[in-house]
Amino acid sequence: MLAPQLLTMRGGLSAAVVTLPFMSVPPHQPHDRMFRHLMRQPVHAASELRAVLPAELVARLDLDQLAQVPGAHTNEHLRAGQSDLLFTVPCDGRDAYVYVLIEHQSSPDRWMAWRMLRYIVEIWDNHLRQQRRRGSKADRLPMVIPLVVHHSRRPWTVQVELADLIDPVPGAAPWMPRFQFLLDDLAAVDVDSLRARPLTAEARVLLVVLKLTRGNPHLAADLGSSIGDLTVVLERDPGLFQALVSYIAGVGEAPDQDLAELFAEVGSEAEEVYMTTAQMLQTKGRAEGRTEGRAEGRAETLVQQLRLRFGTAVTQAHLDRVAMATMDQLTTWTARVLTADTIDDTLTDDTQSARS
Repeated sequence: MLAPQLLTMRGGLSAAVVTLPFMSVPPHQPHDRMFRHLMRQPVHAASELRAVLPAELVARLDLDQLAQVPGAHTNEHLRAGQSDLLFTVPCDGRDAYVYVLIEHQSSPDRWMAWRMLRYIVEIWDNHLRQQRRRGSKADRLPMVIPLVVHHSRRPWTVQVELADLIDPVPGAAPWMPRFQFLLDDLAAVDVDSLRARPLTAEARVLLVVLKLTRGNPHLAADLGSSIGDLTVVLERDPGLFQALVSYIAGVGEAPDQDLAELFAEVGSEAEEVYMTTAQMLQTKGRAEGRTEGRAEGRAETLVQQLRLRFGTAVTQAHLDRVAMATMDQLTTWTARVLTADTIDDTLTDDTQSARS
Protein backbone atom coordinates (compact mmCIF):
# COMPACT_ATOMS: atom_id res chain seq x y z
CA MET A 1 0.00 0.00 0.00
CA LEU A 2 1.18 3.52 -0.74
CA ALA A 3 1.45 5.89 2.20
CA PRO A 4 0.17 9.39 1.32
CA GLN A 5 1.94 12.53 2.40
CA LEU A 6 0.11 15.80 2.98
CA LEU A 7 2.02 18.56 1.23
CA THR A 8 1.15 22.03 2.54
CA MET A 9 2.17 24.78 0.15
CA ARG A 10 2.55 28.49 0.73
CA GLY A 11 -0.84 30.13 1.05
CA GLY A 12 -2.33 27.20 2.94
CA LEU A 13 -3.30 25.07 -0.09
CA SER A 14 -2.81 21.37 0.60
CA ALA A 15 -2.40 18.49 -1.83
CA ALA A 16 -2.24 14.79 -1.05
CA VAL A 17 0.75 13.37 -2.90
CA VAL A 18 2.34 9.94 -2.94
CA THR A 19 5.42 8.20 -4.24
CA LEU A 20 4.16 6.46 -7.35
CA PRO A 21 5.12 2.83 -7.87
CA PHE A 22 6.68 3.61 -11.24
CA MET A 23 9.03 6.16 -9.63
CA SER A 24 11.51 4.04 -7.74
CA VAL A 25 14.85 3.81 -9.53
CA PRO A 26 17.50 6.53 -9.05
CA PRO A 27 19.24 7.93 -12.14
CA HIS A 28 22.71 6.67 -13.03
CA GLN A 29 23.86 8.76 -16.01
CA PRO A 30 25.60 12.10 -15.32
CA HIS A 31 23.06 14.08 -17.36
CA ASP A 32 20.27 12.41 -15.32
CA ARG A 33 21.90 13.40 -12.06
CA MET A 34 22.49 17.01 -13.14
CA PHE A 35 18.98 17.44 -14.50
CA ARG A 36 17.33 15.96 -11.43
CA HIS A 37 19.64 17.78 -8.98
CA LEU A 38 18.63 21.11 -10.51
CA MET A 39 15.06 20.65 -11.71
CA ARG A 40 13.84 19.07 -8.49
CA GLN A 41 14.37 22.53 -6.99
CA PRO A 42 11.07 24.35 -7.68
CA VAL A 43 12.60 27.73 -8.50
CA HIS A 44 14.54 26.25 -11.43
CA ALA A 45 11.77 23.94 -12.63
CA ALA A 46 9.34 26.88 -12.51
CA SER A 47 11.63 28.97 -14.71
CA GLU A 48 11.68 26.18 -17.34
CA LEU A 49 7.89 25.88 -17.20
CA ARG A 50 7.45 29.65 -17.58
CA ALA A 51 9.71 29.51 -20.64
CA VAL A 52 7.95 26.65 -22.46
CA LEU A 53 4.30 26.57 -21.38
CA PRO A 54 1.69 28.68 -23.20
CA ALA A 55 1.36 32.13 -21.61
CA GLU A 56 -2.36 31.63 -20.92
CA LEU A 57 -1.60 28.48 -18.93
CA VAL A 58 1.30 30.08 -17.06
CA ALA A 59 -1.06 32.85 -15.96
CA ARG A 60 -3.34 30.26 -14.34
CA LEU A 61 -0.59 28.33 -12.55
CA ASP A 62 0.81 29.55 -9.25
CA LEU A 63 4.35 28.50 -10.10
CA ASP A 64 5.68 30.20 -6.96
CA GLN A 65 4.08 27.28 -5.11
CA LEU A 66 5.40 24.55 -7.40
CA ALA A 67 6.58 21.60 -5.27
CA GLN A 68 8.19 18.30 -6.17
CA VAL A 69 6.26 15.23 -5.08
CA PRO A 70 8.23 13.92 -2.07
CA GLY A 71 10.23 10.78 -2.76
CA ALA A 72 9.47 10.65 -6.49
CA HIS A 73 12.24 9.07 -8.53
CA THR A 74 12.78 7.80 -12.02
CA ASN A 75 10.05 5.70 -13.61
CA GLU A 76 11.30 2.11 -13.65
CA HIS A 77 9.47 1.50 -16.94
CA LEU A 78 11.38 4.25 -18.75
CA ARG A 79 13.74 3.16 -21.49
CA ALA A 80 17.45 3.81 -21.16
CA GLY A 81 18.18 7.49 -21.60
CA GLN A 82 15.09 8.84 -19.85
CA SER A 83 14.48 10.34 -16.41
CA ASP A 84 11.44 12.00 -14.83
CA LEU A 85 10.10 14.30 -12.10
CA LEU A 86 6.61 14.94 -10.74
CA PHE A 87 5.38 18.22 -9.22
CA THR A 88 2.22 19.63 -7.72
CA VAL A 89 1.07 23.16 -8.51
CA PRO A 90 -2.09 25.17 -7.73
CA CYS A 91 -4.12 26.03 -10.82
CA ASP A 92 -6.97 28.50 -10.32
CA GLY A 93 -6.97 27.43 -6.66
CA ARG A 94 -7.24 23.72 -7.45
CA ASP A 95 -4.63 20.96 -7.33
CA ALA A 96 -2.76 20.11 -10.53
CA TYR A 97 0.32 18.13 -11.43
CA VAL A 98 3.24 18.71 -13.76
CA TYR A 99 4.99 15.59 -15.06
CA VAL A 100 8.41 16.28 -16.60
CA LEU A 101 10.39 13.66 -18.51
CA ILE A 102 13.85 14.20 -19.97
CA GLU A 103 14.80 12.19 -23.05
CA HIS A 104 18.42 12.09 -24.19
CA GLN A 105 18.65 9.36 -26.82
CA SER A 106 19.47 10.13 -30.45
CA SER A 107 16.48 7.98 -31.45
CA PRO A 108 13.39 9.30 -29.61
CA ASP A 109 10.75 6.85 -28.40
CA ARG A 110 8.06 6.73 -31.10
CA TRP A 111 5.59 5.46 -28.49
CA MET A 112 6.21 8.39 -26.18
CA ALA A 113 2.62 9.72 -26.42
CA TRP A 114 1.27 6.31 -25.35
CA ARG A 115 3.82 6.00 -22.55
CA MET A 116 3.08 9.49 -21.25
CA LEU A 117 -0.64 8.73 -21.22
CA ARG A 118 0.02 5.57 -19.19
CA TYR A 119 2.03 7.54 -16.62
CA ILE A 120 -0.68 10.19 -16.38
CA VAL A 121 -3.36 7.54 -15.85
CA GLU A 122 -1.29 6.11 -13.00
CA ILE A 123 -0.92 9.59 -11.48
CA TRP A 124 -4.70 9.94 -11.63
CA ASP A 125 -5.21 6.48 -10.17
CA ASN A 126 -3.02 7.29 -7.19
CA HIS A 127 -4.64 10.69 -6.76
CA LEU A 128 -8.09 9.10 -6.52
CA ARG A 129 -6.77 6.46 -4.11
CA GLN A 130 -5.46 9.19 -1.82
CA GLN A 131 -8.77 11.05 -2.02
CA ARG A 132 -10.59 7.93 -0.85
CA ARG A 133 -8.13 7.41 2.00
CA ARG A 134 -8.71 10.96 3.16
CA GLY A 135 -12.47 10.44 3.05
CA SER A 136 -12.86 12.89 0.17
CA LYS A 137 -15.04 12.28 -2.85
CA ALA A 138 -13.47 13.64 -6.02
CA ASP A 139 -15.82 14.65 -8.81
CA ARG A 140 -13.06 15.47 -11.31
CA LEU A 141 -9.53 14.43 -12.10
CA PRO A 142 -6.74 16.98 -11.59
CA MET A 143 -5.02 18.41 -14.62
CA VAL A 144 -1.66 16.80 -15.41
CA ILE A 145 0.65 18.83 -17.65
CA PRO A 146 3.02 16.47 -19.51
CA LEU A 147 6.36 17.95 -20.61
CA VAL A 148 9.15 16.08 -22.42
CA VAL A 149 12.55 17.79 -22.52
CA HIS A 150 14.59 16.26 -25.34
CA HIS A 151 18.30 16.76 -25.90
CA SER A 152 20.50 15.05 -28.43
CA ARG A 153 22.32 16.05 -31.59
CA ARG A 154 19.26 15.30 -33.73
CA PRO A 155 15.84 16.99 -33.50
CA TRP A 156 12.74 15.12 -32.35
CA THR A 157 11.21 13.21 -35.27
CA VAL A 158 8.25 11.23 -33.88
CA GLN A 159 4.64 12.01 -33.03
CA VAL A 160 3.53 13.97 -29.99
CA GLU A 161 -0.17 13.18 -30.61
CA LEU A 162 -1.55 9.82 -29.46
CA ALA A 163 -4.09 9.68 -32.30
CA ASP A 164 -1.21 9.56 -34.80
CA LEU A 165 -0.19 6.19 -33.34
CA ILE A 166 -3.64 4.64 -33.80
CA ASP A 167 -4.72 2.92 -37.00
CA PRO A 168 -7.51 5.20 -38.31
CA VAL A 169 -10.93 3.79 -39.16
CA PRO A 170 -13.32 5.88 -41.31
CA GLY A 171 -16.33 7.03 -39.31
CA ALA A 172 -14.69 6.31 -35.93
CA ALA A 173 -13.19 9.76 -35.32
CA PRO A 174 -15.54 10.65 -32.39
CA TRP A 175 -14.16 7.71 -30.42
CA MET A 176 -10.49 8.28 -31.16
CA PRO A 177 -8.63 9.27 -27.97
CA ARG A 178 -6.99 12.69 -28.23
CA PHE A 179 -3.89 13.39 -26.19
CA GLN A 180 -0.58 15.09 -26.80
CA PHE A 181 2.37 16.10 -24.67
CA LEU A 182 4.33 19.33 -24.66
CA LEU A 183 7.80 18.97 -26.20
CA ASP A 184 10.83 21.11 -25.42
CA ASP A 185 13.24 19.93 -28.12
CA LEU A 186 16.64 21.41 -27.28
CA ALA A 187 18.08 20.05 -30.52
CA ALA A 188 15.67 22.28 -32.47
CA VAL A 189 16.43 25.43 -30.45
CA ASP A 190 19.45 27.47 -31.43
CA VAL A 191 21.78 28.28 -28.57
CA ASP A 192 21.16 32.05 -28.72
CA SER A 193 17.42 31.49 -28.30
CA LEU A 194 18.13 29.12 -25.43
CA ARG A 195 20.30 31.72 -23.71
CA ALA A 196 17.55 34.31 -24.20
CA ARG A 197 14.99 32.28 -22.27
CA PRO A 198 13.79 33.77 -18.97
CA LEU A 199 15.42 30.96 -16.96
CA THR A 200 17.41 31.02 -13.77
CA ALA A 201 21.13 31.18 -14.47
CA GLU A 202 21.46 27.60 -13.18
CA ALA A 203 18.74 26.23 -15.46
CA ARG A 204 20.00 28.18 -18.46
CA VAL A 205 23.60 27.00 -18.18
CA LEU A 206 22.48 23.41 -17.58
CA LEU A 207 20.39 23.34 -20.75
CA VAL A 208 23.15 25.03 -22.75
CA VAL A 209 25.73 22.52 -21.48
CA LEU A 210 23.43 19.58 -22.26
CA LYS A 211 22.88 20.94 -25.76
CA LEU A 212 26.49 21.74 -26.62
CA THR A 213 28.81 19.34 -24.83
CA ARG A 214 28.71 15.88 -26.38
CA GLY A 215 31.02 15.44 -29.36
CA ASN A 216 31.86 19.16 -29.59
CA PRO A 217 35.57 19.98 -30.06
CA HIS A 218 34.76 23.73 -29.97
CA LEU A 219 32.93 23.56 -26.65
CA ALA A 220 35.22 25.99 -24.81
CA ALA A 221 34.59 28.71 -27.40
CA ASP A 222 30.85 27.95 -27.52
CA LEU A 223 30.59 28.30 -23.74
CA GLY A 224 32.35 31.66 -23.76
CA SER A 225 28.98 33.45 -23.71
CA SER A 226 27.98 31.45 -20.61
CA ILE A 227 30.79 32.66 -18.37
CA GLY A 228 28.42 34.94 -16.45
CA ASP A 229 26.01 32.08 -15.77
CA LEU A 230 28.86 29.75 -14.79
CA THR A 231 30.05 32.38 -12.31
CA VAL A 232 26.57 32.55 -10.74
CA VAL A 233 26.36 28.75 -10.50
CA LEU A 234 29.76 28.58 -8.80
CA GLU A 235 28.60 31.10 -6.21
CA ARG A 236 25.11 29.73 -5.57
CA ASP A 237 25.39 25.98 -6.17
CA PRO A 238 28.97 24.64 -5.95
CA GLY A 239 27.67 21.07 -6.20
CA LEU A 240 26.02 21.75 -9.55
CA PHE A 241 29.13 23.59 -10.74
CA GLN A 242 31.26 20.56 -9.88
CA ALA A 243 28.81 18.30 -11.74
CA LEU A 244 28.87 20.58 -14.79
CA VAL A 245 32.66 20.65 -14.82
CA SER A 246 32.82 16.87 -14.49
CA TYR A 247 30.34 16.44 -17.32
CA ILE A 248 32.15 18.91 -19.58
CA ALA A 249 35.56 17.37 -18.85
CA GLY A 250 34.41 13.76 -19.06
CA VAL A 251 32.00 13.89 -22.01
CA GLY A 252 33.19 16.86 -24.07
CA GLU A 253 35.77 16.64 -26.85
CA ALA A 254 37.36 20.09 -26.39
CA PRO A 255 41.12 20.23 -25.76
CA ASP A 256 42.10 20.38 -22.09
CA GLN A 257 43.97 23.63 -22.53
CA ASP A 258 40.94 25.34 -24.08
CA LEU A 259 38.75 24.25 -21.17
CA ALA A 260 41.37 25.35 -18.63
CA GLU A 261 41.39 28.81 -20.21
CA LEU A 262 37.57 28.93 -20.20
CA PHE A 263 37.35 28.20 -16.48
CA ALA A 264 40.22 30.56 -15.73
CA GLU A 265 37.99 33.33 -17.15
CA VAL A 266 35.29 32.31 -14.67
CA GLY A 267 37.78 32.74 -11.84
CA SER A 268 40.63 31.12 -9.97
CA GLU A 269 38.30 28.91 -7.93
CA ALA A 270 36.65 27.62 -11.10
CA GLU A 271 40.03 26.98 -12.69
CA GLU A 272 41.09 25.00 -9.62
CA VAL A 273 37.90 22.94 -9.76
CA TYR A 274 38.54 22.14 -13.41
CA MET A 275 42.20 21.26 -12.94
CA THR A 276 41.39 19.02 -9.98
CA THR A 277 38.57 17.36 -11.91
CA ALA A 278 40.75 16.81 -14.98
CA GLN A 279 43.48 15.28 -12.84
CA MET A 280 40.96 12.97 -11.16
CA LEU A 281 39.64 11.88 -14.54
CA GLN A 282 43.14 11.08 -15.68
CA THR A 283 43.87 9.18 -12.49
CA LYS A 284 40.70 7.11 -12.85
CA GLY A 285 41.32 6.61 -16.52
CA ARG A 286 39.71 9.20 -18.72
CA ALA A 287 40.00 6.79 -21.60
CA GLU A 288 37.51 4.54 -19.81
CA GLY A 289 34.98 7.36 -19.67
CA ARG A 290 35.42 8.09 -23.35
CA THR A 291 35.05 4.39 -24.14
CA GLU A 292 31.70 4.56 -22.36
CA GLY A 293 30.76 7.53 -24.52
CA ARG A 294 31.75 5.61 -27.64
CA ALA A 295 29.69 2.66 -26.42
CA GLU A 296 26.64 4.92 -26.04
CA GLY A 297 27.20 6.24 -29.54
CA ARG A 298 27.55 2.73 -30.96
CA ALA A 299 24.39 1.64 -29.13
CA GLU A 300 22.47 4.54 -30.67
CA THR A 301 23.80 3.63 -34.13
CA LEU A 302 22.82 -0.01 -33.63
CA VAL A 303 19.27 0.96 -32.61
CA GLN A 304 18.94 3.04 -35.78
CA GLN A 305 20.20 0.12 -37.89
CA LEU A 306 17.81 -2.31 -36.19
CA ARG A 307 14.84 -0.03 -36.84
CA LEU A 308 15.83 0.49 -40.46
CA ARG A 309 16.31 -3.26 -41.00
CA PHE A 310 13.51 -4.78 -38.91
CA GLY A 311 11.03 -1.92 -38.43
CA THR A 312 8.21 -2.66 -36.00
CA ALA A 313 9.78 -5.98 -34.98
CA VAL A 314 12.05 -3.95 -32.67
CA THR A 315 10.53 -4.18 -29.18
CA GLN A 316 11.30 -2.50 -25.88
CA ALA A 317 13.02 -5.71 -24.76
CA HIS A 318 15.41 -5.42 -27.70
CA LEU A 319 16.13 -1.76 -26.88
CA ASP A 320 16.81 -2.67 -23.25
CA ARG A 321 19.21 -5.43 -24.32
CA VAL A 322 21.15 -2.99 -26.51
CA ALA A 323 21.25 -0.43 -23.68
CA MET A 324 22.84 -2.98 -21.33
CA ALA A 325 25.28 -4.48 -23.83
CA THR A 326 29.07 -4.47 -23.52
CA MET A 327 31.24 -2.74 -26.11
CA ASP A 328 32.24 -6.16 -27.50
CA GLN A 329 28.59 -7.15 -27.89
CA LEU A 330 27.74 -3.86 -29.59
CA THR A 331 30.64 -4.34 -32.03
CA THR A 332 29.50 -7.87 -32.85
CA TRP A 333 25.84 -6.94 -33.25
CA THR A 334 26.58 -3.87 -35.38
CA ALA A 335 28.40 -6.09 -37.87
CA ARG A 336 25.79 -8.87 -37.68
CA VAL A 337 22.76 -6.62 -38.29
CA LEU A 338 23.75 -6.34 -41.95
CA THR A 339 23.37 -10.07 -42.63
CA ALA A 340 21.13 -11.56 -39.90
CA ASP A 341 17.68 -12.80 -40.95
CA THR A 342 15.90 -11.68 -37.78
CA ILE A 343 16.46 -9.24 -34.95
CA ASP A 344 16.82 -12.13 -32.50
CA ASP A 345 19.57 -13.60 -34.68
CA THR A 346 21.30 -10.22 -34.59
CA LEU A 347 21.25 -9.94 -30.79
CA THR A 348 22.14 -13.57 -30.06
CA ASP A 349 25.20 -13.76 -27.84
CA ASP A 350 26.54 -16.31 -25.39
CA THR A 351 27.83 -13.52 -23.18
CA GLN A 352 25.26 -12.11 -20.75
CA SER A 353 27.49 -9.48 -19.18
CA ALA A 354 26.19 -5.94 -19.05
CA ARG A 355 27.91 -2.66 -19.57
CA SER A 356 28.11 -0.87 -16.23
